[in-house]
Amino acid sequence: MDTSTTFSPETEGTFCVAALYHFAAFPRFESFRAPLQDLCTENGIKGTLLIAHEGINGTVAGTDAAIARLLAFLRVQPEFAGLEHKESRASKMPFLRMKVRLKKEIVTMGVEDIDPNKVVGTYVSPQEWNELISDPDTLVIDTRNDYETAIGIFRGAVDPKTRTFREFPDWVRQNPGLHNKPKIAMYCTGGIRCEKATAFMKEQGFDEVYHLKGGILKYLEEIPQEESLWEGACFVFDERVSVTHGLKEGEHILCHACREPLERKDLQSRHFEEGVSCPHCYERRSDADRQRYRDRQQQIALAKKRGQRHLGS
Repeated sequence: MDTSTTFSPETEGTFCVAALYHFAAFPRFESFRAPLQDLCTENGIKGTLLIAHEGINGTVAGTDAAIARLLAFLRVQPEFAGLEHKESRASKMPFLRMKVRLKKEIVTMGVEDIDPNKVVGTYVSPQEWNELISDPDTLVIDTRNDYETAIGIFRGAVDPKTRTFREFPDWVRQNPGLHNKPKIAMYCTGGIRCEKATAFMKEQGFDEVYHLKGGILKYLEEIPQEESLWEGACFVFDERVSVTHGLKEGEHILCHACREPLERKDLQSRHFEEGVSCPHCYERRSDADRQRYRDRQQQIALAKKRGQRHLGS
């Protein structure tokens, strides 16, 4: 099923950004890397695609025609015939290069034998999500990491404050109180983390486990702001940094020293220096680190003067 969005010329950005994933048995993933890389390079597509024995995951950007070619190429593969994707727009190319990477997992949880094709939670559409998470018998859990939840979260959701998705299973095991509510509702950016998180929860003995189909991105695309229970912005893993309702580009910028999203108030901090430090990382970095970042920032500035884009930017 094609879940792409149609945009009017008035709101259309220069680039189409496609987020996609699909779990499937894919033993030939190693030999698929080269043709996939070649097709993306030939069509000017940039971003990252991860392929593994369990499927494909990634976000890429390009012209509408280029992204359409990529999706058509993927969907003629027997393993990815049912692949779905989500589209948004970017006013400038949000990636520097194209990478197709071979991985052990397309989303790294670090738990053996978790297979969303065998067991997974119940999908809930964006239109049904508000009712589910407003139910007092439902515990809502954000499966994303702390730097993502810091800029946006669903009203009333539990924030595990994990630094990586690998920490999520231990967080569940260390919180037996999660069993106190009969329903568990989980969400993430585009849906892929919840595929594994809900499968893990089912294996841990949770019965009624639900997850938001299409993730936050689909919810922000389809639910009007006046009806929304989402608060803040949604972190995205590209140079846009964040998106808001209607998948409009947010106002956050990225600290290129620690990769944390920054709000306008963070830029006023005495610890903020573009490309060098921010309030989140200043105390975690040494003077030597900051000098190294400062040297890199000077190279970025020189490249910009020459009309080039430095790969470290």
